[in-house]
Amino acid sequence: MDGIINIYKEKGFTSHDVVAKARGILRQKKIGHTGTLDPDATGVLPICIGEATKIVPYLSDANKTYEAEVILGAYTTTEDASGEVVEEFSVEVSNEQVLDVLATFVGAYEQTPPMYSAIKINGQRLYELARQNIVIDRPSRMVEILELEQMSPLKDGRFKIRVVCSKGTYVRTLCTDIGRKLKCGAHMGELTRTRVGEFDIEQSVTLKQLEKLNAEEILISIEKMFEQYPAVVVDQSYNKFLYNGNPLEVKIAAAGLFFRVYDYMNHFIGLYKWSGEKLIVEKMFYKEGK
Repeated sequence: MDGIINIYKEKGFTSHDVVAKARGILRQKKIGHTGTLDPDATGVLPICIGEATKIVPYLSDANKTYEAEVILGAYTTTEDASGEVVEEFSVEVSNEQVLDVLATFVGAYEQTPPMYSAIKINGQRLYELARQNIVIDRPSRMVEILELEQMSPLKDGRFKIRVVCSKGTYVRTLCTDIGRKLKCGAHMGELTRTRVGEFDIEQSVTLKQLEKLNAEEILISIEKMFEQYPAVVVDQSYNKFLYNGNPLEVKIAAAGLFFRVYDYMNHFIGLYKWSGEKLIVEKMFYKEGK
């Protein structure tokens, strides 16, 4: 089985748990996920099966959409509601002030990753240090907030936001930074990821549903992930070069950097890159006789 399944991760599961359970349900060893979700978070977690594990980096790089609750009045150790409160504030801000602050985060945004994260520094996961009450300096990095809107108005010190952001954005850190700008502290409450690239929460399935479904019927093909690129079908004389992953000296009618390449029987071979003279393998997914 080769392809992608759009899983809805339920609360209480780690992303690793989802992969482990999917291996058992599908009886497939080769499975990978496309971006960690915290155990308390819910939502879209596409899993890649078989040859599709080769495209995990492409999906991990995709923009993501989240819905999150911002809780004003306190900072926590984890930057979300699961952590211990480290500082409290009185909340004396208006909804108009909230809207003004939200607008300042749209665009490029320098963010410092939280201590409770899986990022490695000097070979150690930050969360491993955090559990030992060790806090170290973390290099900040640029992320991008493409869209940020308030979903519900400020009430009892809380409001909800919808965020469309780039790879590597920590939404709980965004919530904390919103509180910092409002000068009343904040942390994140509930979090749901509603979209990863083309994968939407409306089409996702839970692990329980996966047990009852025919996986082949909901499996999304690898080539669909690259359908934005032009297709090139080569004739039978190219077989030897094609299946061995050699560069292809072909004439290209369409313009572009990347192309989907198919053999003469219309089998999807892989993603190729145009060098200006040849098509060179970027990622290969099919070999003769498979």
